[in-house]
Amino acid sequence: MRADISDKAEIVTQILFGECLQVLKREGNWVQVQLATDKYTGWIDFKQYVPVSESYFKDWSKAAHPRALDLIQVVSSADERIPVGIGGYLPFFDGISIQVDGQSYTYSGRATNPAMQATAAQLIKIAYTFLKAPYLWGGKSIFGIDCSGFTQQVYGLCGYQLPRDAAQQVVLGEEVHFVTQTQPGDLAFFSNAEGRIIHVGIVLEGQKIMHAHGEVRIDTLDHNGIYNSDRKRYSHNLRIIKRLFS
Repeated sequence: MRADISDKAEIVTQILFGECLQVLKREGNWVQVQLATDKYTGWIDFKQYVPVSESYFKDWSKAAHPRALDLIQVVSSADERIPVGIGGYLPFFDGISIQVDGQSYTYSGRATNPAMQATAAQLIKIAYTFLKAPYLWGGKSIFGIDCSGFTQQVYGLCGYQLPRDAAQQVVLGEEVHFVTQTQPGDLAFFSNAEGRIIHVGIVLEGQKIMHAHGEVRIDTLDHNGIYNSDRKRYSHNLRIIKRLFS
């Protein structure tokens, strides 16, 4: 999904398999769309989505859908095989098949269970699945992901829908006042010189943090910010820590 009507325009986010959207506007070969999950808007080429019925969209929007847990899997029908990466949506999955506007596909990989409340330990386990994934501005897949895309996807796989950007995510949860009081799964936010939130990561045990910076990596977190031991310097200035798990 891009910021403007051009293949050269900035990527603002990505749309994962099974995710629904609404078309807001059409201009030539481009459509402006809004995601049903986080309400993010942007432009995509008209060839990059498949229209569904209004009734399917309404049913999809009201349901909590399992999501793919394997790094890469496929959904298949008698004449089609479609790759699905971790985090992809599995609409109306019954343990064997998914339904996409009347079309049935078989899925045999691992999937989340939206009916079960995830724990912080499970969240951290899922976060490690993304370790070493390459950084991509606007990305939210295992093949390229940015800092807030990483936190959104990890929390989403645990049943928590976060907004897309770090500056939106920071308004959620309860403040943790000291780094020494953090718990695994807390979100740490970082600001630039103007005080604007520009980065986010997931706190681990032992004052470590997992975040997307060049790649999804683990660094040290202290009251100043993130210390990158490879470069022997701080890479981000700590602004606030928030807790979403009780």
